[in-house]
Amino acid sequence: MWDEPCGDGRPRPSRRCVASPFGNASNLSVSLTAPERNPTKAAVALLLTFTAGLVDIAGFIKLYQVFTAHMTGVTVHLGHNIVEGQWHNVLLGGAVLLSFVGGSVAGRSIIELGARRAIRRIATITLSLEAVLIALVAAISLTSMQGEVRLWLLAMLAFSMGLQTATLTRVGPLTVHTTFVTGMLNKLAQLLSHALFHHFDSQRDPSQVKERNRVLRQAGFIFSIWMLYFTGAAVGSVLTLAIGLRSLFIAVAVLVIAIIADQVHPLSLQEEKNEAEPQEIKLAA
Repeated sequence: MWDEPCGDGRPRPSRRCVASPFGNASNLSVSLTAPERNPTKAAVALLLTFTAGLVDIAGFIKLYQVFTAHMTGVTVHLGHNIVEGQWHNVLLGGAVLLSFVGGSVAGRSIIELGARRAIRRIATITLSLEAVLIALVAAISLTSMQGEVRLWLLAMLAFSMGLQTATLTRVGPLTVHTTFVTGMLNKLAQLLSHALFHHFDSQRDPSQVKERNRVLRQAGFIFSIWMLYFTGAAVGSVLTLAIGLRSLFIAVAVLVIAIIADQVHPLSLQEEKNEAEPQEIKLAA
């Protein structure tokens, strides 16, 4: 016996029906195809990745040289600093980690609430919160960058990156991460490996050509994720060195574009809701 949404209200033998938060499943349009079938969501993923690269490097340059999106590096430095007894750096790393996790929990809770209440434009809420936090960091940096203020600015950026991480996690069948790229590079390698085998298989079975091309398109999208993170970091470096944390206003502008995109073409609610319950553990981040 297992739970099943009762879209039509009829009981089914040997199954226990539960009310679906989405209503009739036949009325819910969910894209589980390649990124090119969901261009708006794919474009938003790329915009968010650019934003993360910019925010990550801006915080690194101006706030204690600590990353606010790259938690793998923060964790490594935290372990090293504990062993070395560098307690100020331990405080910084701990604050960033807790803020990032707090932002991710908050973002996931909002996504789950939106899924349960069928709020199709739920991403607008999390992206708006992120934009407000980043704008506040940029604005506060114009007046004060002393003492504890810098720590709070660092924590706010990390919290905003946690929110973003939770906001968009799937594009069609692909799991994507818009705030770190180690997992994306691993996925790219997997897709290229699959494409290689499909290519050899297509020599004997021409029907494999279509599958090979589909996998290559997915690989191209994943590569674009990495490229936009790299581009965001490069652009952020140039701007932050020139104008300081005012460069973060560029990230806010990009987020506004993403919010508008969600208003025009709502991001797929069901895909994000499914990700609220983790189905796998990733060892690389």
